[in-house]
Amino acid sequence: MKIDRIYIARHGFRVNWITDDWVSVTGTGRDPPLAPSGLSQAQELAEYFGSLPEEERPTAIFSSPYHRCLQTARPTAETLKLPLYVEHGLSEWYSPVVPGTGLHPRPGPTADLRTHVSEVDDAWETILYPSRMGEEIDEVHDRARTLLRALIPTVEYKYNGAHKRILLVSHAATCIALTRALVDNPALPLKVGCCSVTNFKPRDVSSNAVGNWEATKLADGTHLKEGASRDWGFEDALVIVDGKVVTHSGEPGTEGEKDEPVGLQLQLLLPDLQAQFN
Repeated sequence: MKIDRIYIARHGFRVNWITDDWVSVTGTGRDPPLAPSGLSQAQELAEYFGSLPEEERPTAIFSSPYHRCLQTARPTAETLKLPLYVEHGLSEWYSPVVPGTGLHPRPGPTADLRTHVSEVDDAWETILYPSRMGEEIDEVHDRARTLLRALIPTVEYKYNGAHKRILLVSHAATCIALTRALVDNPALPLKVGCCSVTNFKPRDVSSNAVGNWEATKLADGTHLKEGASRDWGFEDALVIVDGKVVTHSGEPGTEGEKDEPVGLQLQLLLPDLQAQFN
């Protein structure tokens, strides 16, 4: 059975937006947890999905490995008793690193993440890893499209049609790139607020190919008591000539680390999918 509904949600309000006095509970750099208001937003997100008719509720959650996204997904997983899978392809967007300054952070493996969020399910292996060297704006859009082209058929095959409705929990830039890929509009004007939701259904029910989806809700925050907050769009990124973004330093101490794995993990895909991406 084909996936016939996709939901995309951004994580909740981050604690580092209100204070510099915070600690990464995961030990990963640039991995702030949610603020108390973000935890409330995550609960409201769960209430929203719980309010949907049963035949419209997501049946599985795929989340960025960053703690704020897993914290955001957790109440929905608990409320609806859903598996919570980690997919690195949904990770944060970082602009290219300054040469010689190391690499951007990457959260640890699923087993480590489960020590902080017990609902994490290890029945899914990440199929795409972004480069820790960072990405230009066009590259994060390419990453989103590549992930979706591989994720949708892999979920259908791996779970034998058990998950017709999936929820993707990610970050503002990645949420926008995923949305633009699904609706096949790379220039779609969009700002995404914390715990806002975008709902998709196929335009043509005979196909769930990337680009054949329409958004029935677009970065909607009406389910939140305080409404949408901290809206972000690519126009808010620091951009220089020809659409190139300002580079940022890597994490101190990572100068000698290797940037691997990177890209689509072909060995985890169906043989016909492997052939498409080779």
